Amino acid sequence: MIMNPLDLHELKRQGYMMIDFLVDYYRNVANYPVLSQVQPGYLRELLPSSAPSKPEPFETLLKDVKDHIVPGITHWQSQNYFAHVPSSSSVAGFMGEMLSTGFGVVGFNWISSPAATETEIIVMDWLGQALKLPECFLFSSNVGGGGVMLGTTCEAILCTLVAARDDKLRHIGRENLDKLVVYGSDQAHFALQKATHIAGIHPENFRVIKTKKSSSFTMSPDSLLSAILHDLENGQVPCFLCATVGTTTTTSVDPIGPLCDVAKNYGIWVHVDAAYAGGALICPEFRHFINGVEGTNSFSFNAHQWLLTNETTCCLWVKKSSCLTNSLSTNPEYLRNKASESNQVIDYKDWQIALSRKFQSLKLWFVFRSYGLDNLRNFQRNHIKMAKTFEDLVKQDKRFEIFVPRYFSLVCFRVSPLAITNYKKPFCNGTHNNNVHDGELRGKIINDDDEHLVNEINSKLLDLVNDSGKVYMSHGKVEGAFVIRCAIGATLTEEQHVIVAWNIVKEYATSILSKLSKA
Repeated sequence: MIMNPLDLHELKRQGYMMIDFLVDYYRNVANYPVLSQVQPGYLRELLPSSAPSKPEPFETLLKDVKDHIVPGITHWQSQNYFAHVPSSSSVAGFMGEMLSTGFGVVGFNWISSPAATETEIIVMDWLGQALKLPECFLFSSNVGGGGVMLGTTCEAILCTLVAARDDKLRHIGRENLDKLVVYGSDQAHFALQKATHIAGIHPENFRVIKTKKSSSFTMSPDSLLSAILHDLENGQVPCFLCATVGTTTTTSVDPIGPLCDVAKNYGIWVHVDAAYAGGALICPEFRHFINGVEGTNSFSFNAHQWLLTNETTCCLWVKKSSCLTNSLSTNPEYLRNKASESNQVIDYKDWQIALSRKFQSLKLWFVFRSYGLDNLRNFQRNHIKMAKTFEDLVKQDKRFEIFVPRYFSLVCFRVSPLAITNYKKPFCNGTHNNNVHDGELRGKIINDDDEHLVNEINSKLLDLVNDSGKVYMSHGKVEGAFVIRCAIGATLTEEQHVIVAWNIVKEYATSILSKLSKA
């Protein structure tokens, strides 16, 4: 019998079953351990060692998913997921993804599916307008700018770096590739260094601008200028700067305007990576974080992180799209067509690394139309409000400290060195001074061993919290300090979940510190 892989009756039957399965999953997701508790290699012991030669019922597949796959999932959509960055889902995002998959079009150029290209052009302008990006970044301005939907921030950084590289080499000659220099802070996403390697920039020409806690880990324009001048003195060619709005570890915000003022004097391409924080920038009260963006060459953020658009949708805008297309265009004979040769259409294959691409814009189109900008803004504000609730709870407990200022919905905190010193050395090693408060004295006797102990205790606290299965948080390390990150952004999270998460943190902190005092 010849199999019909697109049996419409089965599409309908299995489709309903799948929706029911997902609805049950979301209804019960809070009952699963947030962080998967399985051990490496667990699935190989549960599944056959080779593919079946005969078909199996769909019901059997779903049962195996429930019994074997779900236990190995870390539940990013759980109400109690507070790790890494948000990965927000929505009904509209689901519907857009389903329709995109159902249509199955491959929109690499305009003629391959005109609606895919033209919907993306419109939606990217809608989102650019919501962000109040300068007109030069929008298609509607007709001055050469525009936006494209890629998969991830990594792709956006690589595409813009390649464009900057080639634009610079057209002026100084390709033989000078080994002189090009790339700049980013020590808080920039690791994708910048990876893109530098892929783009063929010499590893020694990747400049990491050190940041300080005293300035909330933002990139200093003066430090950037010093690095540039040093490179110029040594015959190097400054090429690309990646500034960040909402860094991965602490969500620090680089000063876009002042950095652009430095870069423009040396012909440096400035890219702004707002992967996480970009979603909040549709709110007028947060738009100031990208003041000065008119001086940049490109801007990107992940709509799938915090704008209800489901994985994966990175939105990239460029001021001069010809720089992208000059570097990324491919024109084999089998792709030639009258529309492309008329120069009246956009062929998105020339704006990205890959040739193939899905009808990505349907997801964002559905999200915009299903919820509207007002509801999307309130969605962001609600998460930020919950983050402030968590932050206030941390501040009320004197054993903890907020490690860096909170800008959006991420709270970086830890058990404080002073609290650990108080538990570890209740009598200050026998030293006492009636003229100095015990807490002040204990705060002065922290040495290198104590700093190591602070990190160990916070690391242990995080392990206990995550191993409980009730909550999942992640960590970062800045200036040698281990900090716990509570990132609020899951679609289903409510204030009650935030309060429960804090109570779990407190419970394990009390246990650790009480054992420390008895040691």
